[in-house]
Amino acid sequence: MTRPTSRDVATAAGVSQATVSLVLGDKWRGRVSERTADTVRRTATDLGYRPNLAARNLRLGSTRTALLVVPALTNEFFARVYTGAARVAARHGFGVVLYPSPDGTGPARDPFASARAALDGVIASSMAAGALEALGGDGLPLVMLDSDPTAGTAAAHVNLAIADGMRQVTAHLLAHGHRRFLHLASAVDSWTFDVRAGALSALLGPSTELRTVRSPLTVDGARTAAEAALTTPGARPTAIVCDDDILAAGACKAARRLGLRVPEDLSVTGFDDLALATAVEPELTTVRLPAERIGEQGMTALLAVLEGSPWTAADLPVELVVRDSSGPAPTT
Repeated sequence: MTRPTSRDVATAAGVSQATVSLVLGDKWRGRVSERTADTVRRTATDLGYRPNLAARNLRLGSTRTALLVVPALTNEFFARVYTGAARVAARHGFGVVLYPSPDGTGPARDPFASARAALDGVIASSMAAGALEALGGDGLPLVMLDSDPTAGTAAAHVNLAIADGMRQVTAHLLAHGHRRFLHLASAVDSWTFDVRAGALSALLGPSTELRTVRSPLTVDGARTAAEAALTTPGARPTAIVCDDDILAAGACKAARRLGLRVPEDLSVTGFDDLALATAVEPELTTVRLPAERIGEQGMTALLAVLEGSPWTAADLPVELVVRDSSGPAPTT
């Protein structure tokens, strides 16, 4: 069988090829009735029609492909970001290629002979702007997610209300009487983690104690770092504020190894609300980050940039989810 063409769709639907092109190119509004557009789409589906993307791209000078650069493929957060970006992209006839760049600091290598020739734009999640020079240096539109909004290389930024998330955590713990805090911080040099550290420090007053210990973003690394911090001479912290749910899981393991009960002896909080947050026992109090939503907004921002439209939006809100890993500070 030969592959159906747009001419075949037009004949079967009883419309012109120009109408088929408008509808399948999502440019029909105001030119074609919604009933006709539905007929064309249904006919294309019934015939199994697929546009010749190579020919269209050559004609339009566009690949309709975006690159999503993330620090790692093993982190559930970035999988959710991809899901959101791909959902919006699909509605506009775009594809999204997922590309990992170690540690988020780069430098990220160009995965193509020429990114400019292979892509329409780049979306980077939780990356350092300087790490992407090889991809955006020749003018390829760049949208940064969860990254420094003052970086001058990006055409648009999409951020989360990270500082407010830390405010919610701090208010929750202070209301439960906690005054001695341990910040189990990510050892990754990243804007988003810097914001968490700065917000926590600013929110705790002179009547509190705060120690910071850095850890690799692994459960074992966090367990080791938390064990060392909890066995340091002096008054033991009553709450551990973690930069990530993975670190919080490690902190809970450290507490169990030391014979401490969570949350009776030690409260632990995380950040992200990954599946891990409800897989551990006790379940984690954590800050829920709308990962799919930030992916959706990132792709929406890139589409706006490609159309030459200005794009601005408020930081996406985050939410503290209180579970069993946090509670009143111990009285002794």
